[in-house]
Amino acid sequence: MPIELKFPPAGESVSEVEIGSCLKQKGPSVERDEPVVVLESEKASMELPAPAAGTITEVLKKQGDTAAVGEVIAYLEPAGRAGEGERPREPRGTPAPSPKAESSKAEPRVMPAAARELAQRNLKPEEVKPTGPGGRLLKEDVVRHADGARAEAPASREGERPRELRATPAAPPKSSSNREEVVPMTKLRRTIAERLVQAQKQAALLTTFNEVDMSAVMALRKQFGETFQEKFGVKLGIMSFFVKACIEALKEFPAVNAEVRDTNIVYHHHYDIGIAVATDRGLVVPVLRDAERLSFSQIEQAIGDFAKRARENKLLPDELHGGTFTISNGGVYGSLLSTPIVNPPQSGVLGLHTIQERPVAREGAVVIRPMMYLALSYDHRLIDGREAVSFLKKIRDTIENPARMLIEV
Repeated sequence: MPIELKFPPAGESVSEVEIGSCLKQKGPSVERDEPVVVLESEKASMELPAPAAGTITEVLKKQGDTAAVGEVIAYLEPAGRAGEGERPREPRGTPAPSPKAESSKAEPRVMPAAARELAQRNLKPEEVKPTGPGGRLLKEDVVRHADGARAEAPASREGERPRELRATPAAPPKSSSNREEVVPMTKLRRTIAERLVQAQKQAALLTTFNEVDMSAVMALRKQFGETFQEKFGVKLGIMSFFVKACIEALKEFPAVNAEVRDTNIVYHHHYDIGIAVATDRGLVVPVLRDAERLSFSQIEQAIGDFAKRARENKLLPDELHGGTFTISNGGVYGSLLSTPIVNPPQSGVLGLHTIQERPVAREGAVVIRPMMYLALSYDHRLIDGREAVSFLKKIRDTIENPARMLIEV
């Protein structure tokens, strides 16, 4: 009897999703826990795994369709029950390959971004060589394959004198469709866009800047990093320092941890810190609940877990809801300075940037120090400039004197 693949409950805040990439169509076999389809909610992307090994017999939803909680998306025939027990490839009339040939032609695990790229370029997974961990097919593999095919096309047509061919003016495209690509926005991307516009319209946003000397933090990481990783199984990064520093500053300046609700100000007496994580589908902000109760190691472990599951589309919608303040680290991508946008209904967001060695004055002498620009964007309806500047200065002072923050090693 076929198994129904349904949209499972995904938290109180999510009642409907949009079908993203269909990773498996009717016909191919799937392994247990292998992703079948990507579901796009307003807050996150998630993969729907196969509950058992078998064959997809019917797909009821296509990309762009919506599905409610409990609605059937596809049917799966468990392995050994399809037809007369034959392997999924045999009913197609193709002679069964030898075990060796079968394994060499096995389809790689296609990541969601790669699936979209394959569909847009009319390619099949088996045509592209995967380079991702565990044989995963990445978007970069598809782009590289397509670019390589285009680069080889002139030589394959003419077969000689490539230099002359390169000097020949290219013929104009036959169709304007080759010059642009129209891709529907995912539900997550649409929601991000709507919330960013909402923040700009509803809040009086302002940004203040400062810079921080990272010497002391980097010295502590160098001194304790190896012991920390041996004890807790995770690297001692800079994010745990900034989470701790933000909590100290939020306690001193509670307006930055508050929100405007109608004509009231709501002060939060807990510290749920959102950590912005970039994915190929957009920025998501999973939340460290009650971060004031977490140790350095627990913070680093949680952030590492968030980043891993965000890339795998396994974050739960409830993990992306209800933060009181956000930290966004654009420095990991090389950003020197930016003005982050507040995540409504929050009133503040801290932007971290790349650490860069710069000359600074210390005790009458010019020295080279690892410096980072900090940016605090805040809602001026609630937070005065004095509070914002003092809040950022408190973070700077804490980071430059981190000995007051206990490291468990």
